Amino acid sequence: MPDDSTAGDAALRLEQVTLSLTSDAGLVNILRGIDLAVDPGEALGVVGPSGSGKTSMLMVMAGLERASSGRVHAAGRDLTDLSEDDLARFRRDHIGIVFQNFHLVPTMTALENAALAVEFAGAADAFDRSRAMLDAVGLGHRLDHYPSQLSGGEQQRVALARAFVTEPTVLLADEPTGNLDGATGEAVMDLLFDMRQRLGTTLVLVTHEPDVAGRCSRVIHLADGLIAADERSTGAAAS
Repeated sequence: MPDDSTAGDAALRLEQVTLSLTSDAGLVNILRGIDLAVDPGEALGVVGPSGSGKTSMLMVMAGLERASSGRVHAAGRDLTDLSEDDLARFRRDHIGIVFQNFHLVPTMTALENAALAVEFAGAADAFDRSRAMLDAVGLGHRLDHYPSQLSGGEQQRVALARAFVTEPTVLLADEPTGNLDGATGEAVMDLLFDMRQRLGTTLVLVTHEPDVAGRCSRVIHLADGLIAADERSTGAAAS
């Protein structure tokens, strides 16, 4: 895909992005003018109180929510005016997403879940690549198990394998350890940062845990739909 020169060299760029949604109480202003550039290969932590717009900002970055105004650039493309079909293809080729609630298909095995994105792309080696990625996340012995047969930590490892198997330019992670106990969550985060570093993936990580955010090379604080602080970190991910 051709680069969009207006996006500069950033892996992600938001320019005066707003997001307003209609609720029973009327119009709700969720994002109120976000300006943000994320460098290629950067690990960005996003923190802030509930309702500050963290998840909404991730959804706008992925093209899953359309900004009400402003422009969104990702991986060299201006997403602002793309059709829904073009956005789906763009996500398939460039964006990996990991959610708090795993979002695995219950009737598919671990291998089938991990292969979804590469199958959608029409890759002839989809299952070979997915098998190798599941092996890399320590689940080579659980390929034929269904989500209900896996622990929470194992389900999130399948979700990580699914996100990384396409070798995405950008990985968006929304509270990926939110449903896991402390030790399991720490193991999953170790795996996420290891895979990110090996592939050179740009990471945007929403978390409520200061220790997790501190592993990123940079942390932004959202409050009331705006960036309240932007700090460089001495986190391990920067090394």
